[in-house]
Amino acid sequence: MPANRPSAMPAAPAAAAAAAGQSEFSFRVGTRVAESCAPSGALVAANGGEFRGRTGTISTPHGEIRTPAFIAVGTKATVKSVLPESMAELGAQALLANAYHLYLQPGPEILDEAGGLGAFMNWPGPTFTDSGGFQVMSLGSGFKKVIDMKSVDASGPDDAVAPGKERLAHIDDDGVWFKSHLNGDRHRFSPEISMQVQHQIGADIMFAFDELTTLQNSRRYQEESLERTRLWALRCLDEHFRLTSGRAGKPYQALFGVIQGAQYEDLRRKACRDLGAMPFDGYGIGGALEKENLGTIVRWCNEELPEDKPRHLLGISEPDDIFTAIENGADTFDCVSPTRVARNSAFYTPTGRYNLSGAKYKRDFGPLQEGCDCYACRNYSRAYIHHLYKAKEMLSATLISIHNERFVVKMVDDARLAIESGRFFDFKAETLAQYYS
Repeated sequence: MPANRPSAMPAAPAAAAAAAGQSEFSFRVGTRVAESCAPSGALVAANGGEFRGRTGTISTPHGEIRTPAFIAVGTKATVKSVLPESMAELGAQALLANAYHLYLQPGPEILDEAGGLGAFMNWPGPTFTDSGGFQVMSLGSGFKKVIDMKSVDASGPDDAVAPGKERLAHIDDDGVWFKSHLNGDRHRFSPEISMQVQHQIGADIMFAFDELTTLQNSRRYQEESLERTRLWALRCLDEHFRLTSGRAGKPYQALFGVIQGAQYEDLRRKACRDLGAMPFDGYGIGGALEKENLGTIVRWCNEELPEDKPRHLLGISEPDDIFTAIENGADTFDCVSPTRVARNSAFYTPTGRYNLSGAKYKRDFGPLQEGCDCYACRNYSRAYIHHLYKAKEMLSATLISIHNERFVVKMVDDARLAIESGRFFDFKAETLAQYYS
């Protein structure tokens, strides 16, 4: 299939079938920050523009997601070390899995036979899958497992590889060849293959296949990549509608387009206008961006994207980033950080993040966080979990992960309530002042 074909809309039968299925997915805007919280002119000026934040409700075949909402990451159809039942108890509304990893193991056909991602992992609620676009970057340049949000340095070549790393992904206009990090096998991903894989995985919300660039890429490459992602978006829509029509009887799977453009305002706005005119069910705001410009970039995007479609910000979980994203219009977001840091003994509290490995916790018989209602805090002490960590017992990661996920989920839930009650900016100021004190 040529990569640059000028496809715009799917064939009529497929479009009709998809439109019928879309009734199972919807988004309803609730309370707007700018209306309920009446930000002062000084706050708006400091933000660089009007606040776009709002509450809302995403309806899927497997339940509703009240937004803003933190979507916990279950990369390989599991939140690392935590039972799905525990995730439900701590208030998680939806889980996100990784299409690339599930493609490699156990294979998307296994999930399809099991009845889809939720049935396979015993999670009854809504589910997301990303497209594999992140791995285009991480397996390609190999600079970091997480996106660098601190430095812009485009002085090097666009095909640079991190020292000591092998380039495992090679991109062309039609798709990506990559070498499996598990066994070295060679695989091909394209917009069509990504859609086929994600349809078999069966999540309620999927993302279009995109190219994730880094802050180390040149402006010229960012422009080339943006056009590649635009053309891939058209191909994803075509294949999505075709597959939806061919899988009649299956729950409808919503498709989100992904907005790239790095730190460039004109590229971000162009991507939003281009993809915003396409019949996506929602949008993911992705790509490399400087932390200090996160709110500005999210606002640029949400000034352009359709108001009646949900927006997901890919890959954030730090409290300051969460509040910045919410007030500028992100409805949902995800990150692996709560469980990743937990495996290194780090736990969140209202006064900051601490490492339980310290000797001072050996005889600390209080909970990870006083007043926390999570299972770990109700039943176990810092001293016990400190012992588990030092003894290299897996249970330490489970208990800290439960607490960290609850901490982030509750903070976002409280932010949603604060928008509805008109206290968002006061709640943000109080929360961040205490956390970063």
